Amino acid sequence: MDISLPLPLRALIVGFTIAAAVGPISLLVIRRTIAHGRAYGLASGLGVAMADATYAGIAAFGLTAVTSTLVAERVWLELIGGSIIVVLGIRIMRSKPGEVAEEADRPGLVGAYVSIYGLTMTNPATILAFGAVFAGLGFAVGASFTDAAAITASVWLGSTLWWIVLTAFLAWVRNRVSTRALTWVNRVSGAALAAFGILAIVAATR
Repeated sequence: MDISLPLPLRALIVGFTIAAAVGPISLLVIRRTIAHGRAYGLASGLGVAMADATYAGIAAFGLTAVTSTLVAERVWLELIGGSIIVVLGIRIMRSKPGEVAEEADRPGLVGAYVSIYGLTMTNPATILAFGAVFAGLGFAVGASFTDAAAITASVWLGSTLWWIVLTAFLAWVRNRVSTRALTWVNRVSGAALAAFGILAIVAATR
């Protein structure tokens, strides 16, 4: 990336690319969109974007006390997050497309937003990743208030743009695939989620 680009644009690109990385949270948003529709998936994606912005803000504002606390509790956070992801993965593998679309089987849009924000925040290593990326791209960790605010807002915008694009595409796809295909989506995504969760638990206990 050309570091001569304006700082907000660089931060926007960082937010977009980090959000686009495939991981357990991405799989969960994908599955929610396919199962429940674009609005539910987008609400989940916006929760991820806010978590990304939270970590970016902590790194940009140089809040070392918060960083130290999160890293110190990393093991417990990863154990909790990994366990939740394993349970979700197993439930998804066992569910049927007709079942997961029931309104009663899921919380509202606010619940989707809050739940995935909390789950994303159980990975405090993300803040270290943002700190490393910021340093590598010429961002000053602990920059001025104006610059730090611009970085945080731009990371949120970049991440949000990714989820808008992805959920729009998935909403288009979900109406064009068979029930059998959706069943396999549940099985594959559920198995992948469970595997990610197990890996997180193993990593936390080492």
